[in-house]
Amino acid sequence: MSDYLVVILGGTRSGKSRFGRKRAAELAAGGPVAYVATAVPGDPELDERIRRHRRDRPAEWQTIEAAHDLAAAIRDVAAGTTILLDGLTLWASLALADDPARVDAVLDGDLADVLAAIADHDGPVVVVSDEIGLGMVPLDPLGRAFRDLLGIVHQRLVARSDEAWLMVAGRAIALPAPVEEGR
Repeated sequence: MSDYLVVILGGTRSGKSRFGRKRAAELAAGGPVAYVATAVPGDPELDERIRRHRRDRPAEWQTIEAAHDLAAAIRDVAAGTTILLDGLTLWASLALADDPARVDAVLDGDLADVLAAIADHDGPVVVVSDEIGLGMVPLDPLGRAFRDLLGIVHQRLVARSDEAWLMVAGRAIALPAPVEEGR
């Protein structure tokens, strides 16, 4: 796995991006940071969020627009650079491509490639993602497929992490290591 993997999950406006920036800066200890962005501009509200995120991060941080090929974007980051990937949710949405039948292809192909790229990176990686599985069950098949996909993605990522956090109302809650089976 990467030198050190941190996963930060939380709901909308929970403070996860701010906490992600803080952890990335701490792990970088003055060294280089690459901000890997997954948002694709196109609607006014999302465009404003992108502008706000750009304003909120240090100007000296490199920005990489990953769009669909997140694994390639991670592999393009120089060794020794701390990666802040914000966020995994938008990438998962792009990978699913509005097709509930693609869940297995995303998990077995796209996600496996992203996890391998993270594992191969020589430097800390901080991943920010939305926790969407705590609310109501979506009424449509695509919504349920996306919720399920993201839940499995989070489980696989957190299983490999050195730190995992849940953000609630601006507070970071450290997620404990898994309990071993048979206890």
